[in-house]
Amino acid sequence: MKFKVNNKQLLLLAGMVWIVAGINILRIGILTWLTDSQCWLFKAGEATIVFLLFFNLIFRRLYIKHTDRICKKANNNHLLSFFDLKGWIIMLFMITLGVTVRKFQLLPNSFISVFYTGLSTALIITGILFFRKGIS
Repeated sequence: MKFKVNNKQLLLLAGMVWIVAGINILRIGILTWLTDSQCWLFKAGEATIVFLLFFNLIFRRLYIKHTDRICKKANNNHLLSFFDLKGWIIMLFMITLGVTVRKFQLLPNSFISVFYTGLSTALIITGILFFRKGIS
């Protein structure tokens, strides 16, 4: 059985995946944020820098690349084709790296809280862009 979707549905699905991933990472970031005693204002500034770097240098470009690719496809797409092979490999690598870093406590919670909060916000905003493009 093959699941086929049109371009708009593919963009909506991409948006949902990015938003769900962002919410999942935000949950981890907030939980570690609450266990860290560092000044919240300083952490908020650091998280903002992480957000700006990831959104502007990586995720916005990926959004443009994948949106262009999806819009050029025919309207009979596989359900998981919102990423190309390279995108799926990068996502798998990032998930594996994140789980490994937390499982073996390779980085302090003060870093995890700030990094995950900024990264998750960038993921969520990118997901919203995909979603917005899908409903337009």
